[in-house]
Amino acid sequence: MTKLSVNINKFATLRNSRGGNLPNLIEAAKDCELFGAEGITVHPRPDGRHILYSDVEELKPILTTEFNIEGNPIPQFIELVLKIRPAQVTLVPDSEDVLTSDSGWNTKLHKGYLREICSLLNSHGIRSSIFVDPHPEMVKHAADTLCNRVELYTESYATLYDSGKREEGIAPYIKAAEAAKEMGIGLNAGHDLNLRNLAYFYQNIPDLLEVSIGHALVCDALYLGLENTIQAYLRQLKTI
Repeated sequence: MTKLSVNINKFATLRNSRGGNLPNLIEAAKDCELFGAEGITVHPRPDGRHILYSDVEELKPILTTEFNIEGNPIPQFIELVLKIRPAQVTLVPDSEDVLTSDSGWNTKLHKGYLREICSLLNSHGIRSSIFVDPHPEMVKHAADTLCNRVELYTESYATLYDSGKREEGIAPYIKAAEAAKEMGIGLNAGHDLNLRNLAYFYQNIPDLLEVSIGHALVCDALYLGLENTIQAYLRQLKTI
């Protein structure tokens, strides 16, 4: 079964744009779980433009599903996740000024550094995942870091799918998934997955353990409502 982890960053973005506590991030996370989400994802950034470090601390004791914290493993991030001890930490190589994640790790170049971080996370009972582009070589070098999983960066797939080239778009992901299976590591995916392209991705990528979806899901919820939207995404992960 492929789990749906809902990224709740956009709820925090909306709250922060006005100040106060509307929408209430804690209640939003609880509702996502109530409506069927099988995990909650957050990606705190140093500039605090959406999820705050304090939000992460408040979320941990109330969540009943898997908690996934994404981020660049700078010292304050590592300090946070070792304190919180979520189910999973996804390492993302984004700089402080990036609008959103825009590339995966070069796991060959940064192998020693990533191995150090993954070993630290693993020693604290935290599942480690590395955000990578859909290249078998990057997946294979990721396996050398002792990470538990890789998360495939799916923007290029989404772009080609929208342009009518879904077979071309999915091809490198199939090869990357085969490499992950060969190396014995788990497989996640995320970024720009939505109700249009998720089912096709799911149908073609074997052994997919988790998808993390936020922006598109929250946008859909503006029209469909949060409960209906989460259920709609879950149905895409059951399409045969």
